[in-house]
Amino acid sequence: MADRGVDMLALPKEVKDQLAELDLELSEGDITQKGYEKKRTKLLLPFFIHTPVEAPPPAYDAQAPGPSNASGSTHANAHTQAPPPSSSSRYRDRRSRRPHRSGGTRDDRYRSDIHTEAVQAALAKHKEEKMALPMPTKRRSTYVQSPINNCTPPDSSSSSEDEGALLRQSSVGAGLGAPAPSSLLQPPSLQSPDSWINRSVQGSSTSSSASSASSTLSHGESKPQPQPSQTQAQPQYKPQYQPQYQPQYQPQYQPQYQSQLQPQSQPQHPAIADMLAQARIGLSENSGPPPDVLAAAPQARGSSQVDRPNNPPVVRGMSRGQSRSSMMETADGVPVNSRVSTKIQQLLNTLKRPKRPPLSEFFVDDQEEIVEVPQPDPNTPRPEGRQIIPVKGEPLGVVSNWPPALQAALARWGATQGKSPALTALDITGKSLYTLTYGKLWSRSVKLAYTLLNKLGPKNEQVLKPGDRVALVYPNSDPGMFWVAFYGCLLAEVIPVPIEVPLSRKDAGSSQVGFLLGSCGVTLALTSEICLKGLPKTPTGEILQFKGWPQLKWVVTDSKYLTKPGKDWQPHIPTANTDPAYIEYKASKEGTVMGVAVSKVAMLTHCQALTQACNYCEGETLVNVLDFKKDMGLWHGVLTSVMNRIHTISVPYAVMKACPLSWVQRVHIHKARVALVKCRDLHWAMMAHREQRDTSLASLRMLIVADGANPWSVSSCDAFLNVFQIHGLKPEVICPCATSPEAMTVAIRRPGVPGTPLPARAILSMGGLSHGVIRVNTEDKNSALTVQDVGHVMPGALMCIVKPEGPPQLCKTDEIGEIVVNSRAGGNMYYGLPGVTKNTFEVIPVNALGAPIGEIPFVRSGLLGFVGPGSLIFVVGKNEGLLMVSGRRHNADDLVATALAVEPVKTVYRGRIAVFSVTVFYDERIVVVAEQRPDASEEDSFQWMSRVLQAIDSIHQVGLYCLALVPANTLPKTHLGGIHIFETKQHFLDGNLHPCNILMCPHTCVTNLPKPRQKQPVGVGPASIMVGNLVAGKRIAQAAGRDLGMIEDQDLIRKHQFLSEALQWRAQTDPDHCLYVLLNAKGVAVSTATCVQLHKRAEKIAAALTEKGSINTGDNVVLLYPPGIDLIASFYGCLYAGCVPVTVRPPHPQNLAATLPTVRMIIDVSKAACILTTQNLMRILRSKEAAATLNIKTWPTIIDTDDLPRHRPPTIYKPPTAEMIAYLDFSVSTTGMLTGVKISHSAVSALCRSIKLQCELYSSRQIAICLDPYCGLGFVLWCLASVYSGHQSILIPPMELESCLPLWLSTLSQYRIRDTFCSYSVMELCTKGIGTQTEILKARGLNLSCVRSCVVIAEERPRLALTMSFSKLFKDLGLSPRAVSTAFGSRVNLAICMQGTTGPDPSTVYVDMKSLRHDRVRLVERGAPQSLPLMESGKILPGVRVIIVNPETRGPLGDSHLGEIWINSPHSASGYYTIYGEESLQADHFNTKLSFGDPTTLWARTGYLGFVKRTELLDAAGHRHDALFVVGSLDETLELRGLRYHPIDIETSVSRAHRSIAESAVFTWTNLLVVVAELCGSEQDALDLVPLVTNVVLEEHHLIVGVVVIVDPGVIPINSRGEKQRMHLRDSFLADQLDPIYVAYNM
Repeated sequence: MADRGVDMLALPKEVKDQLAELDLELSEGDITQKGYEKKRTKLLLPFFIHTPVEAPPPAYDAQAPGPSNASGSTHANAHTQAPPPSSSSRYRDRRSRRPHRSGGTRDDRYRSDIHTEAVQAALAKHKEEKMALPMPTKRRSTYVQSPINNCTPPDSSSSSEDEGALLRQSSVGAGLGAPAPSSLLQPPSLQSPDSWINRSVQGSSTSSSASSASSTLSHGESKPQPQPSQTQAQPQYKPQYQPQYQPQYQPQYQPQYQSQLQPQSQPQHPAIADMLAQARIGLSENSGPPPDVLAAAPQARGSSQVDRPNNPPVVRGMSRGQSRSSMMETADGVPVNSRVSTKIQQLLNTLKRPKRPPLSEFFVDDQEEIVEVPQPDPNTPRPEGRQIIPVKGEPLGVVSNWPPALQAALARWGATQGKSPALTALDITGKSLYTLTYGKLWSRSVKLAYTLLNKLGPKNEQVLKPGDRVALVYPNSDPGMFWVAFYGCLLAEVIPVPIEVPLSRKDAGSSQVGFLLGSCGVTLALTSEICLKGLPKTPTGEILQFKGWPQLKWVVTDSKYLTKPGKDWQPHIPTANTDPAYIEYKASKEGTVMGVAVSKVAMLTHCQALTQACNYCEGETLVNVLDFKKDMGLWHGVLTSVMNRIHTISVPYAVMKACPLSWVQRVHIHKARVALVKCRDLHWAMMAHREQRDTSLASLRMLIVADGANPWSVSSCDAFLNVFQIHGLKPEVICPCATSPEAMTVAIRRPGVPGTPLPARAILSMGGLSHGVIRVNTEDKNSALTVQDVGHVMPGALMCIVKPEGPPQLCKTDEIGEIVVNSRAGGNMYYGLPGVTKNTFEVIPVNALGAPIGEIPFVRSGLLGFVGPGSLIFVVGKNEGLLMVSGRRHNADDLVATALAVEPVKTVYRGRIAVFSVTVFYDERIVVVAEQRPDASEEDSFQWMSRVLQAIDSIHQVGLYCLALVPANTLPKTHLGGIHIFETKQHFLDGNLHPCNILMCPHTCVTNLPKPRQKQPVGVGPASIMVGNLVAGKRIAQAAGRDLGMIEDQDLIRKHQFLSEALQWRAQTDPDHCLYVLLNAKGVAVSTATCVQLHKRAEKIAAALTEKGSINTGDNVVLLYPPGIDLIASFYGCLYAGCVPVTVRPPHPQNLAATLPTVRMIIDVSKAACILTTQNLMRILRSKEAAATLNIKTWPTIIDTDDLPRHRPPTIYKPPTAEMIAYLDFSVSTTGMLTGVKISHSAVSALCRSIKLQCELYSSRQIAICLDPYCGLGFVLWCLASVYSGHQSILIPPMELESCLPLWLSTLSQYRIRDTFCSYSVMELCTKGIGTQTEILKARGLNLSCVRSCVVIAEERPRLALTMSFSKLFKDLGLSPRAVSTAFGSRVNLAICMQGTTGPDPSTVYVDMKSLRHDRVRLVERGAPQSLPLMESGKILPGVRVIIVNPETRGPLGDSHLGEIWINSPHSASGYYTIYGEESLQADHFNTKLSFGDPTTLWARTGYLGFVKRTELLDAAGHRHDALFVVGSLDETLELRGLRYHPIDIETSVSRAHRSIAESAVFTWTNLLVVVAELCGSEQDALDLVPLVTNVVLEEHHLIVGVVVIVDPGVIPINSRGEKQRMHLRDSFLADQLDPIYVAYNM
């Protein structure tokens, strides 16, 4: 690529020589592709040919208005990294036309201009450095909202400057050897709207047949291929890429080369210079193949095979380098024509930037420790101040007329000031609804107290006793009823427990409220009549039993239901003591709801302290917007107000939603002196203030801001003051305060004196805060946090700051810690939970030496803060919002504030953002969930998400793990409209969040992965290893089946070396013995074959072959038949005629396009001279549908065996030697390799004899076979074994099970079969399909007690979970748990192990998965963490010897060591069937010698990893049994981070992650792990799977998933043996043929 624009002929000789040398280095693998590109470009750089042309117009004229220019820096925007090509132009065009949003709609709740500017600056900085993030791909049907009409197709004329930057970047890259993103290969103006919306893959049909086949590679070490010269572009690219280099585009592209390479000739274009300098797209950066992201790990074996969109397999025997389709040559730097691959390329580019924070990476190979805590950074700020001294509040004044108890105050006002208003309630419109006077409040409370104590049960029976707990269930809109109930309970001396009104059975946190009621022992609930009617009911009209709640008795407290007490009854009002007065509920970070008990004396003292601090006077008016059931709303608005005879106006939440200004209007109307609000209420009032001109807030002496301790409250208070100062609001009346349910009011700012300066703010460094240290920020304003004080400590209280974790050690003066308070006015305990109480309410601070500083207990407030100058208290966060990531503290509220400062916030709702952390892989990971507005487009959402990531990364120096957007109104809410964080987190972890957009960034934030393993050069030779084993007393890992010997039917063996002779002999000696019975779906025998019938039919087929097919001896003949007796007869017909049969699975008539090419490939590769088939299949091969897939005129001769000649052949062929080929066995491996092996006549006889011995087969036996008869052991059992051993085989085609699931099991029961053979797919069908119907089957008389052995035929590790569940499910039908076992075969030897009839049961061991990844076996106990159960693959067959070998050194290994399984056996295949017959490579697989030990024996390499373990069990001969355990195929393993992973292990974890995952498959692409999961639930679950899959793979396998693809059920291709075809899946994914529901690219 680098030589475009270079005249290669005019180059000097030395440059040409250097280039030739480079080419040689590359072809020999001495240099990487990237290094090659880099050096080549450097050599050619001076020889570019420059064509002078006019400079293009400046690209940044069409600058978009809006927030990105806030800093006024065109420079920052000039090199903005473009978003993904698939979306950039749409987004930019819309943005450039968007008018600036009006200030009125700007939501200033969390807004501080400082913060917004900081975020802007951070994003601008990121724009300079960052690569584009790939946007996820979503199927149209899963879009929640996708307003396509407001997106305009890209138009190159009006593209904004950012897009210009993208084009420039691609052109510079293209000129210098960088692959251009595929969407830039055509200029934007040439794209049709369709291509712009769907961007489907162009030109994805490539040649499917593999023509150039050389012979097989030994285990994937490809022969070095000389790279095609860069100038020879492959033909099919030409038309597509041509336009880029045609003259009409030159003005757009040329100047960049010129300005960059010839600065002297023309002034350099500033944007390009900056772009090259800052965006780092220099010559070296993008000029090579995609980087190896995760490690410099060697390419996984077999992972670089075919990248082809169509799915015919590769021929084994063709060098993998050549067989690559030219379409997807990504690794060689050729652009990939596929949306998916472009995105992966972008993802790789994104991952190139270094991870932050720069923690040292480490790795302990000792297995005990996976992760170490990173070494502390020496530059971490540390506290340097002295130890803090406890801060004292002013003494609590003693006032003579303070009542002895709160009830006494109510009694006093009820008697002396009965007409004085106590409470005004508002209706939904904000108008006054009723006013409750002190007289009414007193009389009603007394009536309720009397009723509670005397009138609830039958006569003279007291239901409630003093001290009992009672739930108060009143809506937020009915304060009057609540006041009466609360004071009625106080007068009756029962303990009120106010809770929220339950709205449905599934309320967020409902069961936790049940836990509270249970722990408080509540059995009675008070409520109003209206509220009771609104509660959810059962169909019979009873109140629903809420989830987790105890059984409650409901009591209505409306006046008409209360009984007036007699004149002589008076409530008992004792002096306040330490008994609980009321219980306030509190939700912890973990979601549990606990009750904080407040004693009568604490309640009274708190009221006194608030009165003194706030300077309350008798008869004042107070407006309360807070919830009156708890916290400040209760303490000020219900308790302290009654203490001081204050008139409270209660403004419910519903009114605020309808009329946000209502509280301001109430202050104005009632000339209120005090208002109790939250930041939200300030914000809402500001938003609506235009509607009201004549309000006055001059009467306010105190505006108490309940959440003033939050970091973002500063901006709300300032903004509110700015707006309402003209309405008479005085700056000194704003009083933030800090409270917690346990310590109650911790601190409150006292109202200031007019004219005095306001308290100073603290501007703190975020970095310091994250380390728990106070550092005033002066340099970097972007990462500063401004906090306001919350005033002084409460009167009569003592306060300290202690460390939040560990023992309560006093902090230093410049250290952030938890505020602890000692005061009589605080909570006493968590009711009913003494254990938790001690840690919170009885804390004694200790000094640096650990000695207690006194004896008085303090209460933990849960607030984090410090004491500033003048003993002012500053709060920087709460314990429950604390996120500890990599040892640093971050505050959830700070992260919310940063997210909200990212413009534009038209994507999400401001108040609906949840931030929490989840523990994944030994650290906390931050998750942000927000509700997306319905009108936000996919594009906007993705844009907003990526900017939030960057802002948080920049300002807080912490990476986000996951950012999810959910549809509006779907997050669980608290009762007053906030988000229920704990429930949201639970939904996220359970996979019930149902996001509509998600972005996972594990690559950036997971920094504690173990270091990639570096393969150490083996300094120890194989001989030393063997000697070491012997010295250590370990035996060499080898095992053998029993001796084949000359067994009983010696005549048969001697006379008939060949199977064709055996059939003739059986036809003469026992002509009517039935060998085969074929069943249909109804279980009816549709055809049978006796010895003589089979012989005669075979003769006729042999005659047809010689007549119609003019076949020569030794020609290959393809047998294309459905499973049945025709297939068997044709096989023997071929042997009779002297030709070599090749069995091939017929194409699927409904899916010819996918299945016919494989048939064609086998026919081509095997060089078949003719095809034997049925009439029906012959029609299909010649049909129009087949013609659409391939050229049907080139089929070899097709012979239809439904119409055969009547006569016999003149002679039956007898091979001259037993070493001649009997048949070819073709099979497609899971890695997509088509492999054909040659099986000789002697191997057939030896194999049949071995199986006969192991399974004790003879003429009187019956076996049932439910297997595919086309290759491997399935074919041997179906076609060969019966003719050799004479037993009867009942054949059940597996496809018949699809229409009748119980067919196989009912056959076993009906024929009383002792031995049966099946595949995993058959077993899975039965387990999933009829596992739940065992009772019905039993009733039908199905009985499996006859089954002695049920063998699963497979070429893989035994699927223990499946075989065990099959055994358990069908145990009720009499199936013996010992019956089920497995067999194991491979390509080089079709049958290595099979359980057979005698010998010990298969043993199971547990191995450590971490060791397996290091190619080691460590046996552990069952249930050990990270343990993997492995079952023995069956007993080794007679005549087979097995040895475990190190695949690299080829030396034998010791017992229980992992290595490659090598086989020596008379029935091994003779070699791969290849066209050119390069014997050297085959010899490696079929005739290999050990490098040490026994250098004479010839072994065959299976390509499977496993180990041999000597067990305690004894075999038939009384020797200790050696068990062979298969771990997995070498070809399939994934090498990631230098470790070896078996896909099945990762897939097992993924399938467990969520109930909706039906099946999963994994593969790698350029060292990214791709997980494909089939979704069996609804499509709205699709995005839930992304975080769960990422979490489980990270937790269990220590790998970061690069791409998660969610597809429909049945998309993952599975072959007839039930094995996943992962390479086909990979090819389909890269060619964009999967039609995925969702594709997530993890950053």
